[in-house]
Parts: sequence; C-alpha cells; structure tokens
Amino acid sequence: MKTILLVTVSFTALATAPVLAADLAGRPYTKAPAPVYALPSWAGFYLGVNGGADWSRNCWTVNRIGGTAVIPTGEGCHSATSGVVGGQIGYRWQADNWVFGLEAPGDWTDLKASNISAVDNTVTNTTKTDAIGLFTGQVGYAWNSVLWYVKGGAALTHNKYTGTASATGTYLDSASETRWGGTVGTGVEFAFAPGWSVAAEYDHLFMGRRDIAFPANPGLILSRTDSIKQDVDMATVRVNYRFGSPVIARY
Repeated sequence: MKTILLVTVSFTALATAPVLAADLAGRPYTKAPAPVYALPSWAGFYLGVNGGADWSRNCWTVNRIGGTAVIPTGEGCHSATSGVVGGQIGYRWQADNWVFGLEAPGDWTDLKASNISAVDNTVTNTTKTDAIGLFTGQVGYAWNSVLWYVKGGAALTHNKYTGTASATGTYLDSASETRWGGTVGTGVEFAFAPGWSVAAEYDHLFMGRRDIAFPANPGLILSRTDSIKQDVDMATVRVNYRFGSPVIARY
C-alpha cells in the first residue's frame, strides 16, 4: 500500500512540475530607460560686476598745422596701464551644449600716458582714456558647470588729448572724443552656485585711427590736426547672477 501511495505522489509531482515551472518563469526583458541627468543652464538674463587691468597704446601723427596740410609726420607713441572696474548686462540662449548671447559691459579706467613730440620737442602730447564700453555677441560651449565662449562686436572709448609745454607743463591745446571701434575676446566661466558664476575674460579693442582737430590757442600754439591710432587690451574677472535660469534635461 505504501508503495502504491509513493508511486501516486511521484506521478502527481511530475504532472504538476511543468505548470509550476511556467508559473515561476521570469518576467519578459524590458530595456531600462535612458538615464536622465541635469545640465546646468546658462540661459536667461544676467547682471554682473567686473574688475581687472587694461593697457593702451596711442600713436600721434600730425597732418595739418594752422589749417594747412603738411606731410604726415609721426609725433611719437605712448603706452598706458591702469586698473579697470565696471559692470555688465546680458542675455543668453542655450541649445543643448551650445550657448548664444548678447552683452553690454561698461567700465571706468584711468589710462594716461604722454611723450615729447618728435616734431616739436617743446610740446608734450598726452592721451587719457577714462571710460570703455562694449556691445558684443557671444558663442559658447558648455561642459556641465563650465562655459567657454568667444565674443565680438563694437567698442567705444572716451578720450581726452592734451598738448602742454614740455619745459613748464603749461596748457597749449586739447580735444576730446568718444571713439567707436571693434573688439574680439574670449573667456571661461564657471557656475559655482545656482544662478551664480565667475569668469576670466580677455578682450582686444581695435579702435583704429582718427583725425583729431586741436583748436588754436592765441599766443601759444597754432591749430593742428593729428591722426591718432589707438589700441586697448583688457583682462578682467567677472561675477554674474542669472535670473530664473532653468535646468536642461539631458538623455
């Protein structure tokens, strides 16, 4: 009897084994979704401050004296260095890792230098630049919290030119202008907190050559016109705050 019972149980187990195996079959394989991670956004409106150093070079060439054209003759060049401080306002758009923007910085400076004229050594020519502005477009590429960009556009400088007596420093003549030129630059920016970033930037300003008319000073000097060529370089550290910048999902 025991033998019959064992045989019956064995056959029952064999009969039900496929059903149990089917019930225990693994679930169909489903591909895991692609990982999603956040790419810090550089998009949005931003304000910032900057500070650093700048340097300039100005070369004077006289081409008219007392209203009469003369053979253009170089009076000499002088170079200046100064600190620079100011602020910037801008807006950026972002498409994946590419960043595009517009920006307008303005800075105060005190670039001032002079040299004794090679044409008339009794006269010392001085150039002073006290303000710099840029209006630029940007194209950049972002790696997570780091943005590298290049920029280019228009530049302006406010300049005052003065002639003084070399021996005594007596005022002889002067002129001033707001000069427009071009600029190119590059920078690297690092996002260190939500909305906040710090950047190091270099810009070169191509301010070109302009004819500057100096009026006559009765009893001291005739009127003159000098063609003055100017170049300016700037190296600044900038801190920006972005308003309402979203996070971009990357797949």
